[in-house]
Amino acid sequence: MRIVIKVGTSTLAYASGRLNIRRVEALCKVLSDLKNSGHEVILVSSGAIAMGTGKLSLREKPADIPTKQAAAAVGQCELMYVYDKLFSEYNHVVAQLLMTGADFANEERHRNFTNTMGRLLALGALPVINENDTVSTDEIKVGDNDTLSALVAVSVNADLLVLLSDIDGLYTADPHTHPEAELITEVRELTPAIMALGGGAGSALGTGGMKTKLHAAQLCVEAGCDMVIANGETPSLLYDVCEGKPVGTRFFQSGVRR
Repeated sequence: MRIVIKVGTSTLAYASGRLNIRRVEALCKVLSDLKNSGHEVILVSSGAIAMGTGKLSLREKPADIPTKQAAAAVGQCELMYVYDKLFSEYNHVVAQLLMTGADFANEERHRNFTNTMGRLLALGALPVINENDTVSTDEIKVGDNDTLSALVAVSVNADLLVLLSDIDGLYTADPHTHPEAELITEVRELTPAIMALGGGAGSALGTGGMKTKLHAAQLCVEAGCDMVIANGETPSLLYDVCEGKPVGTRFFQSGVRR
C-alpha cells in the first residue's frame, strides 16, 4: 500500500515543546519496518513550531506571526535532524518537502509536487512533509496538518491516510468532558450528524482538532482513500491499521480513485 501517516505535535513533543524521544524513536522504527515490508510510506509531520518553542526556551507557543515563523525556522531544523538520524539507523533516506496552500491551488506547482513525490517514492526515499510555517501567511497557508496530509494523500493516490493524535478516534461526544462517550469504530458515510461531532482546537501546542480531522476524512473518502484516526501514543498500532484490523476510527472510502 501507499500510506500517508500524519503525526501531530502532541504525539511528537511534551507539553514543554521538548521532543518525546522514546515515542519518536518508536515511530521511526515502525515506519522503517513498514517500508521494509514493501509499503510506500509518506510522513506528514507537525512539530516545528513546538520544537522551536522549546529550543528557544519560550514559555508558551507564540501568538504573533513573526515569532511563530522564527520558532518554525529553528524547530524545522531540529525536526529534520532527528528524522534523518533515526531513519538512517534503519538504512532509509528521508527527503524534506515544505508546502503551502498555494502549492496545491496552483496547477503547475501542484504538478511539480506530484512529479517530485512520484520520483522520490520510485527512488525509495521516505518523504517528510510539513507546512512551510516560516513563510506561510493567512493568504497561502493550508492551516493545519490534518488538511495538509489529506491533500497529500489525494495528490499521490494513497490507499490509506492515518492521523496519529492524542485521542483514540472519533467519539459520540467529547471524551474529555463526557466520560460516557463511546468510540465510533467505523464510519461508512459522512452524514451531517457525523460532521457535527467536530469540536474546537486540539492541544495547546497543536493547531488541529476533530473538526479538521473530519474535513480531512471528507477529502480522502471522496477521492477513494480510506482514513484512520488513532492514538499516536503507541506507534506499533500502525501494524494493525495496515492489516485492516479494528483500531481507532476508520473512514471507508466512497469515491472512485482518481
